[in-house]
Amino acid sequence: MCPAPASAAPAWAKLPQVQPHAAGLDIGSCEIVACVPADRDPEPIRTFGTFTPDLQRLVRWLQGCRIETVAMESTGTYWVPIYELLEEAGIRPCLVNARHLKNVPGRKTDVSDAQWIQTLHSYGLLRASFIPAEDWRQVRTLWRQRQDLVRHRAAHIQHMQKALQGMNVQLTQVLADISGVTGLAIIRAIVAGERDSQVLARLRDKRCRHSQEEIAQALTGHYRPAEVFVLGQALGLYDTYTAQIAACDAELERQYQAMAPADDTPREPLGPRPNKNTHAKNAPAVDVRGACYRLTGVDLVAVPGLDDSTVQTILAEIGTDMTPWPTAKHFCSWLHLAPRNEITGGRVKRSRTAEGANRAGQALRLAAQSVMRADCAFGAHYRRLAPRIGREQALVATAHKIARTVYSLLKHRTPYVEMGADEYDRRFRDRTLRRVTRIAKDMGYRLVPDEQPQQTTEQPEVARAPSF
Repeated sequence: MCPAPASAAPAWAKLPQVQPHAAGLDIGSCEIVACVPADRDPEPIRTFGTFTPDLQRLVRWLQGCRIETVAMESTGTYWVPIYELLEEAGIRPCLVNARHLKNVPGRKTDVSDAQWIQTLHSYGLLRASFIPAEDWRQVRTLWRQRQDLVRHRAAHIQHMQKALQGMNVQLTQVLADISGVTGLAIIRAIVAGERDSQVLARLRDKRCRHSQEEIAQALTGHYRPAEVFVLGQALGLYDTYTAQIAACDAELERQYQAMAPADDTPREPLGPRPNKNTHAKNAPAVDVRGACYRLTGVDLVAVPGLDDSTVQTILAEIGTDMTPWPTAKHFCSWLHLAPRNEITGGRVKRSRTAEGANRAGQALRLAAQSVMRADCAFGAHYRRLAPRIGREQALVATAHKIARTVYSLLKHRTPYVEMGADEYDRRFRDRTLRRVTRIAKDMGYRLVPDEQPQQTTEQPEVARAPSF
């Protein structure tokens, strides 16, 4: 074989460019390196600052170079300001996972990274990460902030428990939750200076399971001043976070009121809440069910396992537009709820769900966990799979089934209809019977039903088909 001449162009240079009007950005905390095609500007690689005037100058330069799409790495939160400015300017931004931008070995600089991103993007070799619409990005920011506040508040509940234990006030043994009505009333009285256990026990709510005498015994302790001081500070921080959570709920409600519905179809009045007996302490004060129904036209809370908080998490992460995912399989794969098959040599070497923190997928896993014993189709699905493939995989499979239901509801705007566990089991038995009958027929047999199926556990009699 004769070697190619030294002046021959590389093979990839002859490939057609899918996106000739593409640019690449290497984003850092202090500067941004931008690269455009070489024929667009005498200086195709430029460096800009990260101040807002610098970003605006970058956008104007890209517009002057007739750039239609820009690719960038998802590094921290540095990409957010330029991403929003590009959207406002009509330039399509493409946020790319940093794992998909592996460069060839060699000298690594910001300039070479920008050139590499621009080259890959021009040949259509980069896949954009999903970013919801601007309205839902605002909701997502508020909801994530609220989740962080709830998590930080939980730490101060533990601080209160530790302070009570240090004084041998066994309030946790007589109250399921010290941050409930009775627990907070007693803690506030202790911080205010009350030490009489009988007086403190009279603050008991009538719904408490333990009697007033038992609570009084648990409140008999050694009230050390230092521990009372720590208890008061933990209580103050708990109240502060509670007030901030209420402010987040109010801002969420204003954001929902400012959002327009997906279509102009008139909404029928919502019926009674399907899971009215459930109690969620950290549930938002916003009417999430009504707001989501107004925006989408479907009641996602009617799906077993989904409550207001779960629905809020899912919609805040994915929005209401299902067009980014062509099918339910694409949607479940993005949620990390579908097996990722690694095939080599024609054999599947590994089949596991993809790793990664997907908040919507985690919410669906929690929804699947809540229906394990429920009398619904999802619960029957879990109980059918758990003995065969294990509890963990059955939980993921149930979350996958709930995700497909959510996708169908949001895409087709159809109401959810629950079939129930008995109907699910009946349909599964019918499918199994049709499959077994087909297999027996292919092998030259026919199935004969047992005359007394409830008095024997033997397998159905299999008779050989007559030969001609």
